[in-house]
Parts: sequence; C-alpha cells; structure tokens
Amino acid sequence: MQQAENGGEEEATVDVQFTDLPNALIACKVPEDLFNEGSLRASFEGLFRSFDPEVQFQYFKSFRRVRISFSDALAAAEARLRLHKTDFNGKEMRLYFAQSVHIGSPRLEPPKPEKQFLISPPASPPVGWEQSQDATPVINYDLLCAISKLGPGEKYELHTATPTTPSVVVHVCEDEHGGDSSAPDDSDQDDKPRPPRPKIIQTRRPDYTPGVEQ
Repeated sequence: MQQAENGGEEEATVDVQFTDLPNALIACKVPEDLFNEGSLRASFEGLFRSFDPEVQFQYFKSFRRVRISFSDALAAAEARLRLHKTDFNGKEMRLYFAQSVHIGSPRLEPPKPEKQFLISPPASPPVGWEQSQDATPVINYDLLCAISKLGPGEKYELHTATPTTPSVVVHVCEDEHGGDSSAPDDSDQDDKPRPPRPKIIQTRRPDYTPGVEQ
C-alpha cells in the first residue's frame, strides 16, 4: 500500500494485479424480452461495448443468463464495477465474474487399469499374477496308526473328558458276518458268496378317483 499527501488529504492507492482475474462476466436474471427483441439486445450490448469494443456475448435463454467475454480482465472488472446492480429495462442487473474450472485435460480419460480385473476378469491374468500353491493337507498319523491297531469291538479315546467337556471315543464297527476278530485274507473274500442286493420296493400309486368335470 502506498500513501501520498495531496492538499493535506491522505489518499490510499492499491496496486492490483489483473492477470489472475477472469475476463468474463455473467449477467443473471436478465429480462426475457432480451432474447427475442433485437432493439433491446442492441441496447444491452451497447452498455458493455463502451468498455471494450471487441466484447463477445453468449446468450443462455433457458437459464436467463448472458456471458460477456472481454479481451482483458481490466475491462471486465471496470464493467462490473460500473454496471453491477444498475437498472436495465426496469429490472436490476446483477453481474458476476465467470469462474474458470480446470479439469486437467480437455477429454474425458478412461480410468486407470489398476483394479479393473477385480470388476470384470479379463481373458488373461494381469501381469505378475501367479497361481497360489495348495496347502499341504493335515494328516494325523498317530490317529491313523492307533486306528489300524484296533480290532472289532475295541475303542480308542481321542479326547479325555473334563468337567466341562465330554470325551471323544472312536469305535470300530463289528463284522457284518461275524467270525473271528482277525482280518480275513483276500482269497477268503473271493471264495465267499456275496450277499444279494436288497430289492427296492416301489411305492404303490394311489387309486384313481375321477373328479367332477366342470
């Protein structure tokens, strides 16, 4: 801020940089006749051409707005300062600076292909994908050894009972044909006749009862 004395009065002058300001204004809630009458449109444009002869206008009838683009930001700032909230055709005219939005690219870029295979699996696996190895199955060899030593009618206690949990006991099934407890040879199994298969009895169909025809 710079201060200068002129005739005993102090005036404050501020240096403003207009390079970062927008060079366009938006006129909001303009009269609807502005979009139809040529004489009213010429009168509206004449208000802004006094600040910049190269000013351009874009009319948005659906929003009742007009975009006024100036050649530089200084002319836009001066026009907004002079014409904001002034009367035009019996209505108050409101002017606002048009804010420019930078989206980074003029085109809509596709999403990055980092996790697309999770949404829709491709025909081939992604780069660096490796098939996981199956875990080794857990086999309790002590249990298998203890069961192999059991004979018919014997049992093996896997878990001893506690005051809060029951015991777990494995029982070996008895031989269907009886006989001794020793394991038979394969030759004896071949000589013995196999028991006949049980016949499946079909369920009898219920008697047919004629219904009343309508």
